Amino acid sequence: MSMRRHHKIFGMGTIFIIALVACVSFSRKDRLPEKYKEIGHTPRMHPDYSDTVIPPNIAPLNFMVLEPGLRYLVSIHSTHGKPITVFSKNTQIRIPLSQWKKMLSGNPGQPIVFDVYVEHDKNEWSRFNPISIQIANEKIDSFLSYRLIEPQYKYYNKMGLYQRDLEDFSEKCFLNNQVTAGNCMNCHTFYQNQTDKMIFHMRGGPASGTMLIQNGKVQKINTSTDFNKAGAYASWHPNGQLIAFSVNKLQQFFHAKGESRDVLDRASDLIIYQIGTNTVTTCPMISDPERLETFPSWAPDGKALYFCSAPKFESFYKEDGDLSYKQIKYDLMRIPYDAQTERFGKLETVLSSSQTHKSITMPRVSPDGKYLLFCMASYSNFPIYIADCDLYVMDIQTGKVSKPGINSDHASDTYHSWSSNSRWVVFSSKRDNGFCARPYIAYIDKDGEFHKPFILPQKDPSFYDTYLITYNVPELTTTEPVHTKWQKLTRVAFDNKKTVNAKLDPRVKVDRTTGATPEEDNWVQKPK
Repeated sequence: MSMRRHHKIFGMGTIFIIALVACVSFSRKDRLPEKYKEIGHTPRMHPDYSDTVIPPNIAPLNFMVLEPGLRYLVSIHSTHGKPITVFSKNTQIRIPLSQWKKMLSGNPGQPIVFDVYVEHDKNEWSRFNPISIQIANEKIDSFLSYRLIEPQYKYYNKMGLYQRDLEDFSEKCFLNNQVTAGNCMNCHTFYQNQTDKMIFHMRGGPASGTMLIQNGKVQKINTSTDFNKAGAYASWHPNGQLIAFSVNKLQQFFHAKGESRDVLDRASDLIIYQIGTNTVTTCPMISDPERLETFPSWAPDGKALYFCSAPKFESFYKEDGDLSYKQIKYDLMRIPYDAQTERFGKLETVLSSSQTHKSITMPRVSPDGKYLLFCMASYSNFPIYIADCDLYVMDIQTGKVSKPGINSDHASDTYHSWSSNSRWVVFSSKRDNGFCARPYIAYIDKDGEFHKPFILPQKDPSFYDTYLITYNVPELTTTEPVHTKWQKLTRVAFDNKKTVNAKLDPRVKVDRTTGATPEEDNWVQKPK
């Protein structure tokens, strides 16, 4: 045998032995300890996913074990399929995506259990009580869209609209204001959780306007008329041809103590934009010059419009020095509407601030029409800056109002959106640091009970500890991401020659000092 061939055979054998040793070492890492000490409590974990209900199509719940140790081993198992074993030399437990997806898809409606082992000294292991999580039968919509923005007050020189695939960790920016002259972009609103029909608003600079996307076609709409400036907070009518907007005159001010920023609405009305005719309309019941109307939200059947309303005010301060802005409280209102005849019914108060002693904002009806989720805070219509803001739910059939167990004790829990199947809610919460809003997900069962919420999972479980950016306006969308390219959006945004200027409904009589004149006969549905 030649020396050259001998060396070749020897080399191949060495590689084989190294590979075999590596396999043995790997299998030992994956093998559960045979001897361990039982610890009589569950381990601390961050983020805390214990006792939650999760969708069967959510990304891995990567977490950190907040227990001292040298090495960590976690066994994850459910009713069907093979367990997942994760070995880590640090506190981070990162679950393989493919194995996680297989386990969840094979166990809808079943519990999933995490057994956590910690090595304190060499080959001396402890096992904690298992952490249990329930897998729901119902999926969550696959995508979450949101605006990423810095939490404190500064010029909006950097922000963007993003979408996250909830089934993995991929995130994509579908428009960043670095390509639209640094303007503000907000109020992204989807038609029935679908991304092929949506709007968002851009404010400031040459790209200002409302961007309307319909099946790949993009238009920039100017919704301002002789009666109103451009609309903001929006809600799609179920027929897909009407959009309710609020028209707001917002004013920011600042506190020297506590939450630094605050916002008040100095004047506001509701308008309805008719896409087919490019017409803005309103009526005195939703644009009363003596009231502030905001946050429109259509009922799922389109037969009623919910919104919030408060008396107008003249000054931030009373003559005796008391802060009058803390007395501003909004009522929850509802007005019937017939889309075919374009007639409104009789305005009614659903829930009065005089009953709750709180300000009611951001009503959103579940797609199945059973529940109304809304915010209540001590004052104002901008609850994200008010620490005592919580979410409340109303059973629409009975009118019963309750406070679900998804709220935090010390920070604002606010803007929320429903999944298309009415089983999941995503909302913004500042519970982690009181500074940045994060998206939390909660399950609602068939009996209307809200279960413990969990934070949007990230690949790096320590991600939120250093990411000082706020997730603003989280909106669930179904199986498709936003496909419209940022290049196309930017091109339309800057092409002001093609901007579509809305027309004002001739029935709206304008008085610049009082808004729409009170000629209700043109809008009110008369009894037969």
